[in-house]
Amino acid sequence: MRRREEKHQEKHETSDRENRLSRMNSESSLSPTEEDDDDEDRKPELGPMIALKEQLEKDKDDESLRRWKGATYRRETPDPVVKILHLKIRSPDRDEMVLTIPDDGVPNPKGPWFTIKEGSKYTLVFNFRVTNNIVSGLRYNNTVWKTCVKVDSTKAMLGTFSPQAEPYQHVMPEETTPSGIFARGSYSARTKFIDDDNKCYLEINYTFDIRKNWQ
Repeated sequence: MRRREEKHQEKHETSDRENRLSRMNSESSLSPTEEDDDDEDRKPELGPMIALKEQLEKDKDDESLRRWKGATYRRETPDPVVKILHLKIRSPDRDEMVLTIPDDGVPNPKGPWFTIKEGSKYTLVFNFRVTNNIVSGLRYNNTVWKTCVKVDSTKAMLGTFSPQAEPYQHVMPEETTPSGIFARGSYSARTKFIDDDNKCYLEINYTFDIRKNWQ
């Protein structure tokens, strides 16, 4: 009889332990643990933000990727604005000539834009302003004809320029005008300023004279 009561008590205690374990497991499954709280507070770590210009420098050996990045950069940034303010002709034989660029692109429809003395040394100087964005690979192209025959073609790289309030000034190498009876006369010319994307910022057509003396 006593043995039967002990077995009954042991069975009852075992049942109580199982019920307590079941409730504990159930509560633990419903209640967030400290580790769960940490997971909720933990946010994904993002890499550092990189400017688009810096991204263009990455993978520059990959031609296709470089072109794609360049196209993306251009779409997301404003186009540069280049304003050619005036041209100058410097010569040791006379005062500096300042040639203002007209708004309609026609310097002097009724006559030559300027006259230069034969056999004289001269230097061209360009003054221009860059706004809005960087202009890459700004170039100067100039073609000259006499009586419909091309007599000269010049292409020069001016460089890459950032926007700034003050105008830029670019000085070309010194040159010498041709001399002699066949060099004198009237010439027609076309001058263009373009960048690496072949965007043209100025194109002017004009005439000039080479004479025996300055005028």
